[in-house]
Amino acid sequence: MSAYLNGGGSGQTAAGRKILIVDDEPTILLALSRLLETGESKVITAEGMEDAKQALLEYSFDLVIADVRLSGMKGREGLELLSSIKESSPQTTVIIMTAFGSEEIREDAYRRGASRYYEKPIDLGHLLSEIGALGITPPSAARGGS
Repeated sequence: MSAYLNGGGSGQTAAGRKILIVDDEPTILLALSRLLETGESKVITAEGMEDAKQALLEYSFDLVIADVRLSGMKGREGLELLSSIKESSPQTTVIIMTAFGSEEIREDAYRRGASRYYEKPIDLGHLLSEIGALGITPPSAARGGS
């Protein structure tokens, strides 16, 4: 599995919060994992559907952030992943993001159970407030920033 773990120290977390980020663009995975990494959260990234499914078998996630297109094509694998997550773990918060948004995709994401839908580029301040509402200390607060 090419998914990898980010997080400080031993990978154990005080609150046990786990976040899965799924995107086929390594730069997005790296940027979001660094942004969301705190002492209270474990961030796991997956570059595609297979890695995401493997991670979901191994861990229970509090939050999943997934891109709609995971193959670089015109697919909607992220929406299929959303449906799968909601079937097996309805309490998991899922945020969907895409660079190729439309009203149809937004409505489909919410119909399948997405908590939030973002078109790239993502408003990181709003994303952090959503994660804070989940009970994870926003990274800027955890690092002593403003």
